[in-house]
Amino acid sequence: MRLNKLSIEDKPIFDKYLNLSRRELSVYAFENIFIWKKLFDIGWVLIQENLCVFFRDKIGCFLYLAPLAREKNSEVIAQTFRIADKFNKNTQVSRIENLGNEDLEFYKSLGYECREKSCDYLCHRDDLAALRGDKFKSKRASYNYFIKNHDFQYLPYSSRHKDGCLDLYHLWMHQRMSENQDAIYQGMLFDSRESFKILLDNYRKLNYLGRVVKIGKEIRAFTFGYRLNDDTFCILFEITDLSIKGLAQFIFREFSSELKDYTYINIMDDSGLENLKKVKLSYHPAKLVPAYIAKRGR
Repeated sequence: MRLNKLSIEDKPIFDKYLNLSRRELSVYAFENIFIWKKLFDIGWVLIQENLCVFFRDKIGCFLYLAPLAREKNSEVIAQTFRIADKFNKNTQVSRIENLGNEDLEFYKSLGYECREKSCDYLCHRDDLAALRGDKFKSKRASYNYFIKNHDFQYLPYSSRHKDGCLDLYHLWMHQRMSENQDAIYQGMLFDSRESFKILLDNYRKLNYLGRVVKIGKEIRAFTFGYRLNDDTFCILFEITDLSIKGLAQFIFREFSSELKDYTYINIMDDSGLENLKKVKLSYHPAKLVPAYIAKRGR
């Protein structure tokens, strides 16, 4: 079966199927899927009115999401594994990633082995906007320190900010790399940079929302996200100059304050990094939303 190569013109098809059910995992949005097109060969196909999205790289091929349809179909699931097997020398690589809680029992009932791979952190928007109470005391203090000690502009992102955002990402990446010498982590920073370039190149065509903070003439922070569903907004990127105290807390609070139409802010997963996990937990998420990987039982 031939896979269709992903293009930006496919967004209406994806949105149709992504909107068939409410999902809490941040990956269930075209704005999230599309940014990986430099790192993966992304293809898709409709099988019995199920949208199936495949990611391929030098390691192998896997289904990035559960097949998207009004109802789950065991034969479609089996067929996606057969498609992946054709690309994979080792069929143990064939799998479906990013199943949600709503998928788990169905896949287990069919004999698939499901294991948790990560979780998204879901916060109450009101908490992030207000920073009330003792549990947010340090965040509030950092926010206040920034606004008292800096002359800044908080602005909507526009194309004239593109080069400044890329320059800041480069600075931030090297700040992070100096703190963590792990080769896998440093590789993730380079991969993330490629995804961020795709976001900037397609900002006008897709439903991203971005803000920047300028101090003097330089961009020193930016944040970008997208609507996941009627009550949840996802923060996809938040990058700041790490040398500026309180800047991260400032841009996160300001952006959250704007998102009044949403109940929750999804701040994505922690990529398996303990330090990032600690930061995300410090915002006291309302709940953790697990993602699972399904493989065929042995």
